[in-house]
Amino acid sequence: MTNRNSLLLRYAGNDLIKNKGVNLALLVVLVLSAFLMATGAMVIERLVGAVDQLYAEAKPPHFLQMHKGDYDAEALQRFAAGQPDIQAWTVVRMYGFDSSALSWQRPSTGQTGDLSDSLIDNLFVQQNPDFDYLIDQAGNIAQPGPGEVYLPVAYQQRFGLQEGDRLRVGAEAGSLELVVRGFVRDAQMASSLSSSTRFLVSPADLVTLGRSAGAEPEIIVEYRLKDPGATAQLQGAYDADAALPKNGQAVTYQMIRIINAFSDGLVAIALMFASVVLIIIAMLNLRFVIRGTLQDQVREIGAMKAIGIPDREVSRLYLAKYGVMTLVACVIGGLLAILAAGLLSRDVRVNYAAAPLSVWTFLVPTLALVAVYLVVLVICRSVLRRVRRIEVVNALVHGSTLTERQTAKQARRAAQRVRSTSLISSRGGSLNRRLAWLDLRAEARQWALLPAVFFLAAVLMALPMNLLSTFESPRFVTYLGAPESDIRADLAYTDDLDAVRSKLAGQLADDDRLLDVRSYAKILGEVAGPEGAETLDVEVGDYTGRTVDFLEGGPPAEGEIALSVLNAQKYQVGPGDQLRVRQDQEWTSHVVSGIYQDVTSGGYTAKMQGEVTQGAAGYVIYADVADGVDPAAIAAEYGARFPAAAVIPMRDYVQQTLAYVTDAFASAAVLSFAFGIGVAVLITSLFLKLRMSSDRRKMGVLSAIGFSAREIIAQTRGKTLLLAALGTVAGLVFTATLGESLVGGLISLAGLGIAQLEFLPTVWLVYGVYPLILVGAGYLGAVLLTQRLRRTDKSAWLNQ
Repeated sequence: MTNRNSLLLRYAGNDLIKNKGVNLALLVVLVLSAFLMATGAMVIERLVGAVDQLYAEAKPPHFLQMHKGDYDAEALQRFAAGQPDIQAWTVVRMYGFDSSALSWQRPSTGQTGDLSDSLIDNLFVQQNPDFDYLIDQAGNIAQPGPGEVYLPVAYQQRFGLQEGDRLRVGAEAGSLELVVRGFVRDAQMASSLSSSTRFLVSPADLVTLGRSAGAEPEIIVEYRLKDPGATAQLQGAYDADAALPKNGQAVTYQMIRIINAFSDGLVAIALMFASVVLIIIAMLNLRFVIRGTLQDQVREIGAMKAIGIPDREVSRLYLAKYGVMTLVACVIGGLLAILAAGLLSRDVRVNYAAAPLSVWTFLVPTLALVAVYLVVLVICRSVLRRVRRIEVVNALVHGSTLTERQTAKQARRAAQRVRSTSLISSRGGSLNRRLAWLDLRAEARQWALLPAVFFLAAVLMALPMNLLSTFESPRFVTYLGAPESDIRADLAYTDDLDAVRSKLAGQLADDDRLLDVRSYAKILGEVAGPEGAETLDVEVGDYTGRTVDFLEGGPPAEGEIALSVLNAQKYQVGPGDQLRVRQDQEWTSHVVSGIYQDVTSGGYTAKMQGEVTQGAAGYVIYADVADGVDPAAIAAEYGARFPAAAVIPMRDYVQQTLAYVTDAFASAAVLSFAFGIGVAVLITSLFLKLRMSSDRRKMGVLSAIGFSAREIIAQTRGKTLLLAALGTVAGLVFTATLGESLVGGLISLAGLGIAQLEFLPTVWLVYGVYPLILVGAGYLGAVLLTQRLRRTDKSAWLNQ
């Protein structure tokens, strides 16, 4: 046994050294596959571990209800007393400030700035006593002293804030100034998809802030349950109680986890997708290389079989080489993954927590590498079954891996090809191109590897880029439940809300630089759910003309209502169905006009036709700009006129809301582009090296009958260029059709409110520049590899 293993390893080592170029190219692809698979697995494990660690430290609520306005404290007491599943509950008192009222200064340098660019609601709170803690960067429950403030980690990263900076709250004289004591992680509001973020101050400073001008009081009613699985029942009971506060968004524990893990998890998923593509490419190349090796060494195989070596042992001889190669690739890929995962999970550690090491930390990437190793060996074993079919006589006499029946069949096919592709039938055109085309037709199966690789490389490059451009596009607002427009103005935190809305809307409508100004009011209605009345976020306004895109049906008319995807699923209704809604204590039936996609407010929203000018919880105004007008300039002008309104270009709104998601896609797009180009050059070089080695006799014949080296090289390069272009075009077509459906289906499983994703690609880049670069990279590989044929001794080709 020892001698046999020694022989296998010695043969594997000798072959690896003998065919250094081919084996190195294969090794690189296998290393990349193992590296990406292990990295994706490690990032997912770190992300899950970090979120779990933060949840263990912060103890977020299993159900919460945000509320603005007065509320009945006794009703909350009665409700909690009647719910045996509640373990603990609290009412978090908060004061909201508009971003324009928050500024900062760095005493050491004199540098100043403000937070006016942020659309997120800024809520000042004190530390909770029992659960839902805000955690500092050391993993401890933050406890600011008087005059101190802890800022959200997201603001530290976005505005470059530092410990020791001074935060001024309020734009008027006598505003409160606080020293930045540190930065906190918020298990409840960590993602950019969250509409709010929390600042932590001392109890005394919170009282002071509550008396400040511009402070808007708000509460969060929070519940921790003995059994988190009872969250749905608790939410149903809460919504059914009309006496409880509901003027705000309701959020569940599961929703918080999905939102927090969604963006960072996309990076890991993208890496693992890239790994799967590269593994497929590696498998195609292994199949090609093994078949070529068996053909080149068929006489040696025939000799081994002739002296009585069993087929299994012959296969093991070759399998040992690929086993060693794959093992080395997995080890190298695993070591590189440790470094890459540390870099990619850096933001995870900052935003959530440093995940503790556990058995899963080592087991998850190990299992990923084992999966890669086993898949490679299974493919190798399946290809090496050809050894059993090799006949000794054919191998030794004819140097063929085919049986006699296969040889006869191949001869008949060759004769048919000769009759159908005779050069005599050629009428004009280049003889060189004709020969190249005939060679492709005759050996289509051997050349099939190149278009397959370029197909996969095109998919690998285009899919992440299409996702990035889709989420960055201004048109993506239609997935946020908003119409496509140039400017958005939000109003919520102001004492004279209705008066400010009226004045702002009037000035916008009278501005000749603006077009199609529309106002919408945000109100709270109630729906008859399975366990009683449930709160429904409704946006009321004019939905005639261009508004949001609808998956089913259309915009609401008078007496109708349109629902988001998640609400339609929740209440099991579709266009044409009836939905009972209560407004101003009156129940009315509304026909569901259509279903649209929305990821804001947890994805649970509705729209109704009408006009509300008084008593709304908030307002949002949309406007387009005339040709030649800069939306940013208009937004800045009206933002200065109306400090209580958040006026911002719609592009900036999308970027802020989806900041974490787009950052994840940008990282994935860069990595996929680099790997796609690298693999295209690498595999093209590997393939052509093997093809030219097996075609030396054919090239020698062409040289002997008068073809120049330039013409022979042109044939090889032309075939490579054609097949690379065909594979690339097929990959882009797949991306735009089935790829779009596949990615949309995966994103819909996240439960964020997107049921059907339509790519919004940067056409000139993905379908213009990308294919040119990819095909050009493949052609460059062909040029570099065939260049040396000019210096080769042509007479030696006939002796191969």
